[in-house]
Amino acid sequence: MAKSDRPVALVTGASRGAGAGIARALGSYGMRVYVTGRAERVGEARGWDGAALPGTIHSTATEVTAAGGEGISLRCDHADDERVQEVFDQIEAESGRLDLLVNNATMIHPELITPRPFWEKPLDAVGILEVGLRSAYVASWHAARIMVPQGSGLIAFGSSFGANCYMHGPGYGAQKAGIDKFAHDMQHDFTGSGVNAVSIWMGPLRTERALMAAEVHPEQYEEIMKVAENPEYTGHLLHALAFDNVIDKYAGQTLIGAELGLELGIDDAGEYRVSHREMLGGPPERSPAVIY
Repeated sequence: MAKSDRPVALVTGASRGAGAGIARALGSYGMRVYVTGRAERVGEARGWDGAALPGTIHSTATEVTAAGGEGISLRCDHADDERVQEVFDQIEAESGRLDLLVNNATMIHPELITPRPFWEKPLDAVGILEVGLRSAYVASWHAARIMVPQGSGLIAFGSSFGANCYMHGPGYGAQKAGIDKFAHDMQHDFTGSGVNAVSIWMGPLRTERALMAAEVHPEQYEEIMKVAENPEYTGHLLHALAFDNVIDKYAGQTLIGAELGLELGIDDAGEYRVSHREMLGGPPERSPAVIY
């Protein structure tokens, strides 16, 4: 494969859901988009009720290409550091660049949204800190080693209001709060390099899994889904941050997607989404102190 004249992105965890939507949106701008995930056949992932979830890395790559970009699927379990390194090695060898990394991969436990205390759920739910927090650090480490030498790039983290309020339990909250802090602290390390980092709080999303959740737990999700964002929305916001010369205002910050869209004049399929800051809180104020 020839070195890419197109801007190049990697979206992790993009078999379906937010990752697939972000990848499709980036494809609509003509980007070469690598999509990673584990699902290569429909049915490998299950929803809250045990039903097979649609979507694979291959279908997402096809959708990226159909949107006007170039989709490339790479199977990757982001708990496997060696495989993650192979992914970045392949991107560098094939494309010669990486302009945008979207850290979206995470471990979704079947009982994540079950309204029970954490000790009554299986211990393996802690996997969200392995694939979701640690894996985002590993991917960012590899991305930085491509981006810093080229003098440009954006590392983005897909986060949520669960970083501040109680949402789905302490594991979910810790993962989201952790990646927000990654964006802040990595930005400090990127000073003067031309590389930047941001974290974006997405609102409720109209994903395959969320639509199933609304059926399983209508008392929790019926009203939420009425104001849910399309999964492509965050992709349009990230493209603007990466390529529209606005990043200096936002670098290192944790951003609420709905508020960013309003500031940048980017709508979601014709609608400006409502920020949930008043009900769920906003990102914390970071100290400017630096201690080595």
